[in-house]
Amino acid sequence: MKEKLIDLFEYTYHFNKEMIQIISENITKVDEKTISLINHTLNAQQIWNSRILDEKSFEVWQTNPLESLEDINHQNFLKSIDIIDKLDLDQRKEYHNSRGTKFENSIFEMLFHAINHSTYHRGQINSLLKQNGIEPLLTDYIFYKR
Repeated sequence: MKEKLIDLFEYTYHFNKEMIQIISENITKVDEKTISLINHTLNAQQIWNSRILDEKSFEVWQTNPLESLEDINHQNFLKSIDIIDKLDLDQRKEYHNSRGTKFENSIFEMLFHAINHSTYHRGQINSLLKQNGIEPLLTDYIFYKR
C-alpha cells in the first residue's frame, strides 16, 4: 500500500511541476483564477501534511510568489513521502478544517484526499489554460505511467 501511495505522490509532484512550468512560461496569458488555483493546490497539500504532523500551515487561498512554487511543490512531496515512510497510515488524527470545525480521519485518508484534490484542481487549471489559448497538459495518470 505504501508503495502505491508513493507512486501517486510522484505522479502528483510531476504534474504539479509541469503545471507550474506552463503557467510560468505563459504568465502574460494566464488569468488570476489560474494563479489562485495552482497556489491553492500546493497550499492544500502543505496544509494536509501539516495537519498530520501538527505543524503550522499555509492559508487555504494564500498567494505565494511565483518563483517559490517549485520549491513549495518539492517540499510538499518530500514531506508527504516522509509521512508515508515513517507513520502508521491507519493512525487516526484529529484536526480542524479552515472554518475551525473538528474532524478525525486516518493518515491514509488525509493523504489520499490531498492527491485527489490536486488532480481535481489540475483539471480546472487545464480548462482555464485552454480558455486563455494555452495548450492544456495531458495529466491523466495513465499517460504518466506509459
